[in-house]
Amino acid sequence: MKKLFLLLFVLALPLLASAQIRFGYFSYDTVLKSMPDYLMAQRNIDDLRQKYDNEMKRSEQEFNAKYEEFLDAQRDLVPSILRKRQTEIQEIMEKNVAFKQEAQRLLKQAEADAFTPVKRKLNEAVAKVGAQLGYAFILNTDGDACPYVNPEMGEDATEAIKAELK
Repeated sequence: MKKLFLLLFVLALPLLASAQIRFGYFSYDTVLKSMPDYLMAQRNIDDLRQKYDNEMKRSEQEFNAKYEEFLDAQRDLVPSILRKRQTEIQEIMEKNVAFKQEAQRLLKQAEADAFTPVKRKLNEAVAKVGAQLGYAFILNTDGDACPYVNPEMGEDATEAIKAELK
């Protein structure tokens, strides 16, 4: 009888343990993009991207004008002047490519710098909500990381997290 009782207890223990675990879930991107701080950071990044785009267009137009001028005059140029102008055009093109690569690197860095405090704030809110509501963990449902969540076993923590951020 004791063995039977012990066996039932051992079999029921995982069921009792799983009944006590509570978890939450939410879409990280949805909450992140609803934050005013995110919108302001995104606007700043978009403005910076536009400035770099404008400079790249200006440089491209300058290069195109020089190249067209070279094409029009190349028949009349002596070989040494022709090589000099070809070198100038090549240098301009290399500088434009280098600027474009540097602009992409700087934009990526600016984006990381702008969004780091916003993500930190969201992560702190998630941790606070998790502690307040007694969750064992909170799942991020973005990117098919968690394609199915049984709503009877977990709770949608989205609104609680948004409320914590306000």
